[in-house]
Amino acid sequence: QVQLVESGGGLVQPGGSLKLSCAASGRIFRVNAMGWYRQAPGKQRELVATITSGGSTNYADSVKGRFTISRDGAKNTVYLQMNSLKPEDTAVYYCNAEAREYYYSRSVDYWGQGTQVTVSS
Repeated sequence: QVQLVESGGGLVQPGGSLKLSCAASGRIFRVNAMGWYRQAPGKQRELVATITSGGSTNYADSVKGRFTISRDGAKNTVYLQMNSLKPEDTAVYYCNAEAREYYYSRSVDYWGQGTQVTVSS
């Protein structure tokens, strides 16, 4: 089983910054793509950013130029640096990882428990 543990959420004023971290642990053969999603109250979960094992990134239009996703392959950890935060960025942020437990296993999507990010003055 693969576990994802997020950290770094909190309350920040508009224009401020936060950095989220998510570490994958447990029985892991390989972690492929990792990413961040968010869900605001009353809304569906949406993609924020993803990064492949090769380092290719993809961002939602709403966060381009403000957020940066990165990863440490040796630590199976993904980060999300969030700058110039806006009130509309307020949401629960979820980490996602596509991982294989054994060399013969198929890839499975795993999710973290979520971390709250609140942007408010």
